[in-house]
Order: sequence, then structure tokens, then C-alpha cells
Amino acid sequence: MHIRTSFPYETTREDIRIPLPDGTTLCARVWRPVTGEPVPALLEYLPYRLTDWTAPRDWQRHPWYAGHGYASVRVDIRGHGNSEGLPGDEYSATELADGVEVVDWLAAQPWCDGSVGMFGISWGGFNSLQIAALAPEPLKAVVTVCSTDDRYDNDVHYMGGSLLAVDMHAWAATMLAFVSRPPDPVYVGDAWRDLWVRRLEAVDPFVHTWLGHQTRDAYWRHGSVCEDYAAIKAPVLAVGGWHDPYRDTVLRLVEHLPGPVRGLIGPWSHQYPDRGLPPGPAIGFLQETLRWWDQHLKGKDTGIMAEPALRSYVTDAHPPATVYAELPGRWVGEPSWPSPHVASVPYALDGAPVIVRSPQHTGLEAGRFFPFGNDADLPPDQRDEDAKSACFEFEVPDDVWVLGRPRVRLRLTCPVERGQVVARLCDVAPDGASTLVTRGVLNLSARHGRDRVAEWPPGATETVEFDLNGIGYAFPAGHRIRLAVSSAYWPWIWPQPGSEAGFTLHPEGSALELPVRARESSHGGAGGGEGRAAGGGERRIAFEAPEQAPPLGVVSPRTLDEQRPERLIVRDVAQGTWRLEVDPRYGGTRIYPDGLEFTEDALETYTIDAADPLSARTDATWSIRLHRPDLAWDTSVHTTSSITCDATDFVTANEVVCRSGNEVVFHRTWQKRIPRTAG
Repeated sequence: MHIRTSFPYETTREDIRIPLPDGTTLCARVWRPVTGEPVPALLEYLPYRLTDWTAPRDWQRHPWYAGHGYASVRVDIRGHGNSEGLPGDEYSATELADGVEVVDWLAAQPWCDGSVGMFGISWGGFNSLQIAALAPEPLKAVVTVCSTDDRYDNDVHYMGGSLLAVDMHAWAATMLAFVSRPPDPVYVGDAWRDLWVRRLEAVDPFVHTWLGHQTRDAYWRHGSVCEDYAAIKAPVLAVGGWHDPYRDTVLRLVEHLPGPVRGLIGPWSHQYPDRGLPPGPAIGFLQETLRWWDQHLKGKDTGIMAEPALRSYVTDAHPPATVYAELPGRWVGEPSWPSPHVASVPYALDGAPVIVRSPQHTGLEAGRFFPFGNDADLPPDQRDEDAKSACFEFEVPDDVWVLGRPRVRLRLTCPVERGQVVARLCDVAPDGASTLVTRGVLNLSARHGRDRVAEWPPGATETVEFDLNGIGYAFPAGHRIRLAVSSAYWPWIWPQPGSEAGFTLHPEGSALELPVRARESSHGGAGGGEGRAAGGGERRIAFEAPEQAPPLGVVSPRTLDEQRPERLIVRDVAQGTWRLEVDPRYGGTRIYPDGLEFTEDALETYTIDAADPLSARTDATWSIRLHRPDLAWDTSVHTTSSITCDATDFVTANEVVCRSGNEVVFHRTWQKRIPRTAG
């Protein structure tokens, strides 16, 4: 990582308030180049507290953009951080309307030339696309990283029509804690307490809404730009990582957006690709986005539109591990997506019908749904998971490159009305080690569409088809491709009542379809620096080394909590229960240059009986402390959340306790039963 200390422009920084039509003001931080001429503005619009939580990350990129001739602006969404107003659901109509107002306000400032770009990762990548679909006139370009175009089937709530236990609950619990954090008196003055209490009184756990919409209805269609790709007129650079759950969005955007679009998928986790967090290799992402901004906001020909429509990293085979500093492979480029260099190749399943009745704890070694670059994020050796599944293997006599979304066609007989089927694609080395390549899932009641519930006629035999998540991977000669099929995948997938009965899989009529890419004669840049642009092509893909602005200077002292394992599996042999304990390792303790002490600790647990799908239980606890010793300001937030179930309902329980010093400022509990309509 190169920390750049000098730039083409000197920069200034200012904290401002952006007014909205209803009188609410939003907290904003603006980095600008020192110049007498107006410049384009770049906007990152998030709920994650620009004055503390994202400040270290913000300092890496916003000053860098300012130093290269842009006004780079970070804004907290209404009801979050030090912005006024009350919080709402994610991507609400109010949030998006406010975002349009912010874009228009920025364009009207004397230091802005009237052109605005939006960028962001995850939430900020989501709302960049959604605001682009509303087409505010000043918005001229977007960079969206690790985001989605489909809020139902490619977010943290549902997958293949199945309820995601692992992150739907964890993220709802996280946001309950996050939205309960107080404003900072340094930025809002003595009004911080009244503002805090008004916010807390408006809080309702997100989990209530998300569990209340178990099929792809109007709630999920709102904000899903896949409903109308043509609404997005601004040029879009879509970026993802093969270890991020949202990477399929990049493929769809490149395929469907009518305007200028380029896609970039590396080996990365849920992170900006310049941060150097595993797995790498990292790239000079800020420089790459500068090419996009200069092209579309300043009218310079930077060559970015001469790049392939999709640049992606094809990873070489590697032994299973929970973390990799870098993954070997090469960059390849596609002139369009779908690519003329990729063909669907079927692999027929063979053998006698097999009963698939996976133990309910199948999936404990799935790894983290959202890898962030931590030591225990990725799936370990899959041999134990494979043993709980029906496996079909295919020899690899010569290298097979896979690029895109594999697909399975499975002929099943199911004895009950509800269930799910999970397919994993693994690379089996000669020594038997099994590396997870990709996976997919289908809720059997969603087999005719995610917007409806079609119960399986007990005892009937049908053929179902579904995609696995996209991947770029090179299976080497001498290895085996393994398709593993299971009827359970806890805690990723919340099990259906009766799903312990499993199903019968009929190999005859079933197949795996792989998107096989043409191999190239030269791998070039196996370390990730460069590669050929297309099969047999001469143009090479190359990136500069990662570069960032000087860090903020946050101190992160080690704490006793860091001795706790990131992921711990506990088996109660006598009771037949399994428990997964997860420390998400978001931030720990941080001391900021302005004296703020920020401490957070979280623990998620996922419990299930190996034989009983109705025993599934998720729990999450959060503790957050914000402390300014110089102001004698000491606040804390403690939340607990859980979901249990029976055959007919989900049962949720949530609690929030907020204190100022020893005084309880707010305390509320929620208990709710939500019918199981599809989940």
C-alpha cells in the first residue's frame, strides 16, 4: 500500500449541514481541492456515522479524490450519526428522496461545476444505484461496489426464496444497535440528548418488516433496480468480489444496463479493493475510479471505455483455508456479458436414486455469509460437509476454467410439502481436500417463482432448476469437480418444518451445467497484476498498485475480547445439539484524534438440534460505548435479539437499553409472532 502525501491539488476539509425541504439538516463532511474553479462533486451517502464509525475508511479515499480535483462529500442519512430527523427502514422512499435533494444541492454550490458522481460500498452502493434510477439531472456517473440490483434474492434477507438465518437476523440485530447510538455533542451541541431520545422512540426492529415479507412482493421490488434497468441513465462502474455475496449483480448490470457500463470482479471479500484485506491481490482502485470520474464528469478520454465490458479474476486451484493473503490467478476480459468466450457445458449425474436426508447442522462449516477479510471468514475443508450430502464427481482430464453462474437441474421426489435443496460445487484435490468453489439454494416452495408459494405435493416427483452464485475458477487437470447436494444448510438457510424428511434425488434427468470459459495460452500476471483481455487476445489487463491518502490516526488498543475465537462450533453430545458462536469483529475499541473513545462488542450464536428443524434459534448481543472524557460524556447501548420458531410462526424478541452515565435514558422490549408463510 502506497500512502500518498502529495497531490496535484492542496485540499481543505469542512463539516457542514445540508438542508432538506422539510427543514431537516443532514451532517456532511466535504473535502475540496484548493482552486478558483468549480469542480465536480462525488457523494457517498450512508447511515454509518461519518464522524466516527466510517471515519478511518473515509480518510483513505475522500481526501485522495479532493487531491485529484473533486469535491468529495460524505453524508449521513437522516436519523443516523449527527444528522437530524428520524431513522427509517433501509432504502426507504424518504432516504432516496433525500438523496436526490442532496445531489441537487451539491450541484448548486458555487464550488461545484454542476456535475455529481455517487459511489459507495454495500449500503452506499445500493442507494447509488437506486438514486441513479430516479435520474436526478446532475448525477452523471456511479461507482457501485458490493451492491445489489435485487433486494429480495441477492441481499441479506433471502436466498433462492429461502430465509437467510445467518445474516438476516445478524444484520437486523446490528442495525438495531447501530440506529440506537447517540448523536455526538461535539457536532450537535446540547441538543444531543433530545435528538437521541426522539430517535429511540421511533425505532422498530428491522426484523419485523423483513420477516413480514417472505416472498418477492412490492416491498422488495421497491429499490430493486432490476425491475427497470432502463431507468438508470448514468454510466455505471459495477465492482464486486468472488467472496462477496452480491457479486452476481455485477454480471447482471453488465448484461442489462442500457447505458455505459463496465464490470470488475476480483477475488475480494466485502471490501473496497484497495484496502489490502484478504483475500487479495489488492489493486489501485482509487486510480481506476479516477479514470471513471475523469471520463464521465470531466470529459477526458482516459481509456476506461476501451476496457473490456467485464474484467474478472479467474482464481487458480488452492487448498481449503479460512483466510488467504492472496489467491493465485489471472485477469481476463470479456467484450460483453454473456461472453462469447463462455459456453454452457452439461455434466450429467449418474447412479441409482439416492435419499438425501442431511443432519440439520449441515452447513456449520459454510464460512461467513459476509466475509470482511477476517481470519475465520472463509469455508474450511469441505470433506465433513460433503459427507452429509449426496456427492457426484467428474474427472478433470484437462484444465477447466469456469466463469459465470453454474446451474443445476435436479429431479427430486419430496415426501413433504416444504423443504429446501442446497448445491455446492467443490474442487477435490488428489489428496482428497475439498475446496468450496460456489453454492446455491432453492426453497422448494419457490420453484415456480420467488413471488409465490407453491407447496410440493407430498410424494410427487418434479424437476427443479436453479443457479449457483457466480465464480471465476480454474479446475486443474488431475482434480475432480464435486457436486454436493444437501437438504439442510444451517445457519445460512432457516430449515423448513418437516424438512428432516429430506428428498430422493434421481440422477437420471439431473445435471450440472458449468459456464466454461476458453482457456488462454498465457496466464500473464499470475499474481493478479495483469492478464489477457479475452481468449487469445493481445490487450492485457493491468492495474496500478494500491494507493490511499494518509490515515486518520485512530488508535486501536488490544482488548480481552480479542482472545475470543472468531468462529467456534460447540457440540453437546448428550443432547444432540450444535452451537456456532461468531464474533463479527467489526471494530473493537478505537480512540480517535479528537479524544472520542468508541468501543463495540458483538456476539452471534446459532443453535440447532441435529434431528429437529424446529429447534433452530439465533441470538445476537451488542454492546456499544461512546465516551468523551474531556466532556464527561459517557453513553452506552446494549441490545439483545433472538429468533425461534415452531411449525407455524417465527418468534422474535428484541431489547434495547441506552444509558447516559448510570442513568437509563431508554429501555424497550419487543416480542412478536410472525406467521411462516414461505420461510
